[in-house]
Amino acid sequence: MFLRRNRRTYLGETYEYWSLLRTVRTTKGPRHELVAHLGKAPGLDEDKRLGWENIGDLLEGRPPAPAQREFADPPSAADSEPAKPRRHWTEVDIRGLRVERVRDFGEAYLALALWRRLGLHTLLRDLIEPGREAVPWELIACILTVARFCGNQSELEVAERWYADSALEDLLGVPFTQINDARLYRGLDVLLGQKDRLCRHLLERYQSWFGVEFEFLLYDVTSTYFEGKAERNPKAKRGYSRDQRSDCKQVNIGLVVTPEGLPIGYEVFAGNTADVSTVEDMIEMMEKKYGQAKRIWVMDRGMVSEDNLDFLRERDARYIVGLPKQQMRRHEAQLLEESDWTEVQPGVEVKLVEHPDGGGSEQYVLCRSADRRQKEAAMLDQQRQRLLAQLHKTDASLRRRPAKDVVKVGCRIGRWLGRYPGAEKLIAVQVERDAAGRACGLRIEEKTERQSWAELAHGAYLLRTNCTEKDPAQLWRWYIHLTQAEECFKISKSDLNLRPVFHQREDRVEAHILVCFLTLALWRTLEMWMRGKGLGDCARQLIKEVSTVRSMDVVLPVRVEGEDRATDLRLRVVARPDRMVAELLHRLGLDLPSAPKIVQNVVPKNTP
Repeated sequence: MFLRRNRRTYLGETYEYWSLLRTVRTTKGPRHELVAHLGKAPGLDEDKRLGWENIGDLLEGRPPAPAQREFADPPSAADSEPAKPRRHWTEVDIRGLRVERVRDFGEAYLALALWRRLGLHTLLRDLIEPGREAVPWELIACILTVARFCGNQSELEVAERWYADSALEDLLGVPFTQINDARLYRGLDVLLGQKDRLCRHLLERYQSWFGVEFEFLLYDVTSTYFEGKAERNPKAKRGYSRDQRSDCKQVNIGLVVTPEGLPIGYEVFAGNTADVSTVEDMIEMMEKKYGQAKRIWVMDRGMVSEDNLDFLRERDARYIVGLPKQQMRRHEAQLLEESDWTEVQPGVEVKLVEHPDGGGSEQYVLCRSADRRQKEAAMLDQQRQRLLAQLHKTDASLRRRPAKDVVKVGCRIGRWLGRYPGAEKLIAVQVERDAAGRACGLRIEEKTERQSWAELAHGAYLLRTNCTEKDPAQLWRWYIHLTQAEECFKISKSDLNLRPVFHQREDRVEAHILVCFLTLALWRTLEMWMRGKGLGDCARQLIKEVSTVRSMDVVLPVRVEGEDRATDLRLRVVARPDRMVAELLHRLGLDLPSAPKIVQNVVPKNTP
């Protein structure tokens, strides 16, 4: 579900409001369906006048402490009422008024609020022993994570440009002159040593804040590639690249998430490691951290092997896994039957099928999707048409001019068959020769039996489980949660800049991935927070709206009392967001500092 800003004009006046929508599949394609209109949030007109001194309370959602009364002041009935802001009057030369040091405030403020509410600031403060460092390491870790949340690609970019242009200097109290790339790199080294404790802490916070149950574990693997040779990283290898960058070295990342999409653990593997060989290491790592329990592991077909399933059964663990498509051939009869199918959502049907060996403690779930069937059929037909076009073109060329080198012709055909592996199984090709032994044409035949099976198997897939649940619809719903892991990879790569990796050392690469993992935890926590407040679960739109909030210095030339001269009064303020953004922040319970702060001795920044 996602938010949409709407505008409507009535009698010459424009009104704005939020709508909550969701995407649904229909016979005519995906459509947006209205869930609710979000009315105006109450209390937006209240003038709370919260100052910068209340930043800690605002970020952590605590009510600001009341102003302390002087000891000699007698109590009054007004003490029980909210204090009204004091007014300060002075004479200002409006011709000299100016605005300086405009900074990005909203996105960093939101990320910092998530960091505080997850309790990461107090955790790292307790874990990391203080030394002689000028800036505490927990603040450096916070800067690294917030910067990644705001879309920065490297620590060098943060040190040279972003930190000075953001409001973190005011929010954290760390001057931009003390932030440089060397300090950020050392912060990565310190943070890496706290990886296991951070993962355990996040799980505890998920359980206390959202009531997450640690029963289902979704496991998937992705890869990220390097810029440079990465010669000092033994895990940097060439392998199957999910980013279509086979020219670069990479590492593989195994991620474990909850069905809600909250990340709870990860491991880094060499770039040439097969997915199926990572399962045992990941399971042992999770058991070492959280104990051996009867949890249900959900994995796709790339993780499946008999050795892995035996490994899970030895630990008395449950699993739901996808199976390779060729194993469906043993269930062709059940696929042809039109009985016992249960519709789990429009266009998707499932049913339990017998064990292929006639027994055992496992169950098989046969699934078929109309949309997936249409997509796979179109993709295969496109491959078949392109392969046939190339084969007929080669055949016409050989008939015009026979080739003496038959092996070379075979290699050319093999290249085209390898480019279209799906269509290769449906077409048989044989080189024809003339009396002189030259290749004079091709004999092209389509395998009708294979074609019939491909049409039947389009949109179908098979699940295997040792769970005792007898409802195939429920088993399918558990398995389909695996899309949450895929969504985590998508967010990490497209929004949090997990790729490419610029670091060359193994420990720095591991630390970079840890920062991306923490940032992903902030992002998914925001989605859960939004869902609880009735704002949908698309964090991207909310971050875009909140990022429009800016902070700035308003410089006022004020007259000095008793003298005929002016001095500059610098007030640091947060721009009041428009009503639509203010409504989103109010629903999240996230207040902004509204009272200005007087700033003195401002040092101009040297960065361009």
